Amino acid sequence: MKIVDIISTQIAIGDPPLLNAAGLHAPFALRIIVEIVTDEGIIGLSEIPSSEKIFLALEGLKKVLFNQDVFQLNNIKKIIKQKFGDTDDQRGTAPWDQRLIVHLFSAIEVACLDCIGKKLKRPIVDLLGGISREKVPFAAYLFYKYEGAGGALGFGVENNISGWLSDRQKEAVTPKQIVLQAQSMCEEFGFQSIKLKGGAFHPEIEFESIIALQEAFGPNVPLRLDPNAIWSLETGIKYGKKLEGILEYYEDPVRGQENMALLSKEVNIPLATNMCTTSFSDIPLSIKLGSEHIILSDHHFWGGLRASIELNKICQTFGKGFSMHSNSHLGISMAAMTHLGAAVPHLDYALDTHYPWQVDEVVKGGKIKIEDGFVVVSKSPGLGVELDRKQLQKLHKNYLECGLKERNDEIEMKKVNPEWQFKLQRW
Repeated sequence: MKIVDIISTQIAIGDPPLLNAAGLHAPFALRIIVEIVTDEGIIGLSEIPSSEKIFLALEGLKKVLFNQDVFQLNNIKKIIKQKFGDTDDQRGTAPWDQRLIVHLFSAIEVACLDCIGKKLKRPIVDLLGGISREKVPFAAYLFYKYEGAGGALGFGVENNISGWLSDRQKEAVTPKQIVLQAQSMCEEFGFQSIKLKGGAFHPEIEFESIIALQEAFGPNVPLRLDPNAIWSLETGIKYGKKLEGILEYYEDPVRGQENMALLSKEVNIPLATNMCTTSFSDIPLSIKLGSEHIILSDHHFWGGLRASIELNKICQTFGKGFSMHSNSHLGISMAAMTHLGAAVPHLDYALDTHYPWQVDEVVKGGKIKIEDGFVVVSKSPGLGVELDRKQLQKLHKNYLECGLKERNDEIEMKKVNPEWQFKLQRW
């Protein structure tokens, strides 16, 4: 089954004004929908974060991957490396990953696996070794935020459509408001664990928010805090000690493997990362230093689904926990995450997902259901989702009209506070 075309469509999806260490989410998040067209008429789908660099690189792959067999993923990866070089950019300092090759290969690999699954009439989970669990747990992902739902819904309550602007879309800048957001999320989706994105306010406010969540939900609901590496080692230790016995895990409170290792010696909470150990080349030093206890994989950033299976085995071998990071994504990425989460033998924690924050969708049938905090893995061929072409064109029109080409949370924050600047360490 040979590749005859690669179609990449840039889209913009509504994104609420969520706060993080890098600033403020724009009203739209950018994604690329990738379609691999084969000579047998089978079309495979994937979805990745968008930038002009990634889009142009995907366009450049059309010629070099023409007539390649979708089953020959090792050769396809070799071709991609020959075109763009064998080494990728560094992970960088922003809370989101901007590397090129891992994005490209994850996009091509997932779409090829979708083709293969459709050809063989088997779900992708079966191509990854088979089912380890029938349904995959996800966690409520809380954010400090300004009022509004983003996108065409705008920033204000006045744009509310049919009551959709729930408690989770209202302002959340205090511990009490964060609790209301969490209650809204858990009531609607049944989440059984909760993560708070920190790094937006003074650590004391974020600590108080965790305490408020514990008081509201009780000791049996696991809590996580992610300051996005914006804290100093001193601050990370101070608040880590105060959160012992409260957090399920403490994600990237400080920057870099060395600082994470030093923190680990002082604080009795499992440390998780998607910022200090982010590639296979990082793992030897991670093992040597003991910089984290849990690696949060992301098939977009680790080079695909099969690479994430390899990472899962390494984590199991060295006694590290395994879960997944997420970004502002739609149903194609959600489906891929679910297949991976169903396949990995070693899954210790519910997966992150931004999915409830997005009202837009690009797959037929609307949003994938999250019930009791779980998503049931599809038994349909491939990813188990189909592209809604009407929605694809609508979201592509959003992209053309919104004027955004790259993600830049600092620019968005300056619209609210002109004096604000991103800092590698804020507290």
